[in-house]
Order: sequence, then C-alpha cells, then structure tokens
Amino acid sequence: MKQKNPKRIGLAIVGAGRVGLMRGEIAARFPQVDWIGIAEINPERGRLVAEQIGADFVTRDYRELLKRPEVTAALISTVGHLHADPTLLALENPNKISLLIEKPISNELAESAKVLALIQQAGVDALIGYTQRFRRRWLVAKDKVASGALGDITTVSSRAFLNRMVAINNYQRESDPALNSPMVISGTHALDIVMWMMEAKTPVEIYARSVDKALGAKYGGTDATVGTMTFSDGTLYNSVVNWALPINWPGAVYGLEVGVVGTTGVMTIDDSHRDFVMAVSEPQGMGYVADSSRLVDFVGSTPAGDMALGALRGPMAEETQAWLMRLATGMPTVHATAAEGHHRLMLAKAYDLSARIKAPVALPLPSNPTAVV
Repeated sequence: MKQKNPKRIGLAIVGAGRVGLMRGEIAARFPQVDWIGIAEINPERGRLVAEQIGADFVTRDYRELLKRPEVTAALISTVGHLHADPTLLALENPNKISLLIEKPISNELAESAKVLALIQQAGVDALIGYTQRFRRRWLVAKDKVASGALGDITTVSSRAFLNRMVAINNYQRESDPALNSPMVISGTHALDIVMWMMEAKTPVEIYARSVDKALGAKYGGTDATVGTMTFSDGTLYNSVVNWALPINWPGAVYGLEVGVVGTTGVMTIDDSHRDFVMAVSEPQGMGYVADSSRLVDFVGSTPAGDMALGALRGPMAEETQAWLMRLATGMPTVHATAAEGHHRLMLAKAYDLSARIKAPVALPLPSNPTAVV
C-alpha cells in the first residue's frame, strides 16, 4: 500500500561505472534521496562520479559502504560476474536495505540460486535491472496479452541483433567465455520480455544450437544461439540472439523484434530503432561507448536510453525513478523480482546447455547440472 508520508532514502551505489553514474544522477535529483555513498575500486573514477552527483561518501571498499547506518537502499552495479558478493553483504545490513541489482545476480546458476535463497530468507525487497520493461511498447504488449486481447497464445518469436562491440567488450572484461554467452548477457533481455508476457504458462523444454564462426577464433566466444522453447500446454517460442553483427552495423546495441500469435489475434512489435537514423561527417560519440568514432546510428538502440538536453531520457531513467518511488512511497512497480531474475538466468543456461550437448533440455534446470553451467 502506498505510504502517505514518503520515506527518506540513503542510497549506496556499489560500482560507479556507466550505469552507476547514470542511475546516480537520477537519484541525486530525487527529493527523498538525502544521502548517497559510492564504492568504486578505481579511486579516480570514484571521485569523478562523486563530484558529478554530489555524493556524501566515497570509498574503494563496498564493505565499508554497505555497513554505513545512513544506507536504506543499495544499487549493485559492478561488472556482471561480481554482483553476488556485495549483494550477500548488503543482506547483512540491520536496516534490511532494499536492493536494485543489475542483471544477472550471478553468471553462475548455483551461485544465483544461493543468493536468491538468502534474499528470500531475509525478506528483502530485491529487484533486477531489466530496463526494457520500462519501454512503453513492452508495457502495452504485456497488457494486451494479460487482458486476453489475443486469446490463448500459441506461438511467440523473437529476434535480437546486436553489434559485436557488445560481445567484444564483455569478452575482454571477463576471463571465462563460457560465462559470457549471448544468451546470458544479452539474450536475457528478450527472454525477460517474452517470459513476462507469458508468465501464465510453464516452460518445460528447450532445444537450441549455437554458432561461433565470427567470435570463436579470437575470443573463444559464441556468435549466436537459436532455440525453441516448449510450454506445458504446447505453446512454442522461437528465439534468435546474435551479437556478432559487424561493428559498422548502425544499431549501437540492441535491436529486437517480437511476434505473438494467439487464437484470436496477433501482435508484432518492432524495437529495432530503424525509424530514427542519424548520419554525420565527424565522430560524435554516438551510441555504444566502446566506439566513439561511429558515423551512423540507429538512435535509441542503446538500452539505457539517450542523453538529451542534459539528462538521461528513456527506460533506465524511468526504471530508476520508479524504483525510488517504490522505496519512498511503497508504490507498486513492474520491476523484475530476484526470483524472476534467477529464472531468466536458468533459462539462458538451459539454451547454452542444450546447444552444447546438442539435445533437448528439460526445465527447470537444477541449480548446478554441471560444473560448466
């Protein structure tokens, strides 16, 4: 129930990279946020972000930050494979602080299951940063499916295309290519959107194949994964995720197309951003930050949104503001829960496992089906 008197928010930001800065700038403008602390292993970056958002406290040690008495909520925005440890420490704070964790909880399924169990045991309000839920088109699509406008859903398809800058950046930052598959890192966004729409149905099997002709030789990584998910009632979902498109592909990050067919209707959603093209003669630093020399871009294809008139506009801004309103007033939101985040990781791992063994995989996966998964 919505609180009549908004609560104060003391925000801890663990990881002051690009996401930490963007969410921190939004938080700094939110009226109920009266204290911000930053933990950033790079002291120069920590000081820079602290100055930009007017932080009250800066440290290199997230342990020091998360024990501060001012903290009522924490944003876990470190590199993906480092989310679990600060999340576990945050659960020890006696204030029972709320959490917004960038996806995934962990790159490893067993560790994700462990963290989820402790979150549920602590009774903490922990959410996962599936930012795309806050694009208007996906909110409307969710509503149309939930309201029965299409009848009983029979088939779903999704196609996610990504510029290979995303894959290269991930493979260079993290040592184990097996933990940085296109499904776990990027396909999970399409998975979440589809599974959010299909939450009334139960997936029972995945059959997938992968290819590694472009990224495999240099990075040991996977180019693309294609698979079919079967639900208990016979509904089928076909998924294509390819993050090996050439660097000169104008989509800075994510282009997604989804089709949903029901017994009485059909819905197609184009989120490829080809409707807004910008071409320039000199580099403008458009799009994905890993390449500042881009001359052509599908504007809006960066999932966080776009800087416009001095502020971030788009789904990450709306997601962060909604989280802060949830903290201050108890307002219900459409964020993914920690349980949903773990579920999406389990599905992504099932795609990868099926592709590796070249056979169907029954769902749900156990928490640790093999040491690799």
